[in-house]
Amino acid sequence: MKQQLPDFFIKRLEQQYVPELLENIKDGFEKKRFTTFRVNTLKSNNEEVEKVLKDNNIEFEKASISDNAYIVKNANEAKIQELKIFNEGKIYLQSLSSMLPPIILEPKENNDILDMAAAPGGKTTQMAALSNNKSHITACERNPIRAEKLKYNIEKQGASCVFCMVKDSRKIDDFFSFDQILLDAPCSGSGTLDLENEKLNKYFTETLIEKSVKTQKLLLNKAITILKKGSEMVYSTCSILQEENEEVIQSALKTGKVEVVPIDIAKFENLPVLPTSINGTLCLMPNEYFEGFFVAKLKKL
Repeated sequence: MKQQLPDFFIKRLEQQYVPELLENIKDGFEKKRFTTFRVNTLKSNNEEVEKVLKDNNIEFEKASISDNAYIVKNANEAKIQELKIFNEGKIYLQSLSSMLPPIILEPKENNDILDMAAAPGGKTTQMAALSNNKSHITACERNPIRAEKLKYNIEKQGASCVFCMVKDSRKIDDFFSFDQILLDAPCSGSGTLDLENEKLNKYFTETLIEKSVKTQKLLLNKAITILKKGSEMVYSTCSILQEENEEVIQSALKTGKVEVVPIDIAKFENLPVLPTSINGTLCLMPNEYFEGFFVAKLKKL
């Protein structure tokens, strides 16, 4: 049986969005999302993958956000996981929304890059591919079980430029410094709520949001400390709540240590964009293609 969105969540959304947008958001949560993946350019290419899909009668279309991102029209994740190209790490199942932070960060070859909350490794291995395996990526994950999953995916995807650390990123030593940082922060997941999940009201709570905000602010402060001056980082969450997004960014801006680098939304077609209270940041509305998601790019002054 489908669950209802919790009342406290609706109230928060009512404070943020006009009634028409709120209805669109509610509709977005009702929709079944298409399966999406990206081609792992470290091991394969679009031509090889498209041929396999056609041979298996799998209908697909390219997503507008990236040349390597695909939307599957007539198969679920389980069906894709049966394919040899999946098991050989030539493709990676990933939501379109979660592909955006690495694309927006633009990881560069030879840069020292930190992924602060890396498991299960989708964004980590995507950054490795975007930098042709020629950057130096440190992937942090504090949970040992999740870290094993991260290591498995890094190996499977052939991301040899990644060094894995089982560590809480909040405790990284301040003498480290990085050219680029991706902080895909732990969050309430308010943009990815599954109404089919019977435990929705158990795990998605106001306490979870409050706890997430505390962690997010600590992680962002740490990121700013160990980011090199003049360098850029991306902060992202799979939440559509301002307190986990703009309010966290606002607290960092108040320190005077960072400024927002506006995201060029015109580069991406057909994004279901929600209004944000900070110009140049991006918030996506959940729909059949995208999860609810927030992305901000910051530069250290």
